[in-house]
Amino acid sequence: MNLNATLFFQMIVFFVLAWVTMKFVWPPITKAIEERRQKIAEGLAAAEKGKSDLAQSQAKISAMEQSAKADLHLRTTEAEKHGAQIIEQARQEAEAERARIVEQARQEALQEAQRVRDALRDEVAKLAVQGASQILKREVDQKAHAELLAQLKTQL
Repeated sequence: MNLNATLFFQMIVFFVLAWVTMKFVWPPITKAIEERRQKIAEGLAAAEKGKSDLAQSQAKISAMEQSAKADLHLRTTEAEKHGAQIIEQARQEAEAERARIVEQARQEALQEAQRVRDALRDEVAKLAVQGASQILKREVDQKAHAELLAQLKTQL
């Protein structure tokens, strides 16, 4: 056989095989590669979106945390103020109660002192009458001299 003819037929077979490959084999391979490339691109886009969503979520969480801390600080401050007000109110009520008790005790002491004075006046009047009766060696009638005894009490 002739080398040129073999070479010619091999070139024809090569071109036919290349044409069949380009016409029937290459398009499905290209299509599969393109679909895979598109899936990879979509996956990367979803990953980027996920990253941005994560960053936004973290920012929201950070803002909520700061807000909660500020709210906690505000509530703590208000609770301390309220506690101080309650303590001050209790202190004022206790002071008022103490003043009332002291005044009541003072009034009772004054009443007791007055009662003791009255009892002492009566006792002094009785002793004066007894002393006068012993001096005079006769008994003085208390009923008859009630006016005189009343004057003596007021003088004492």
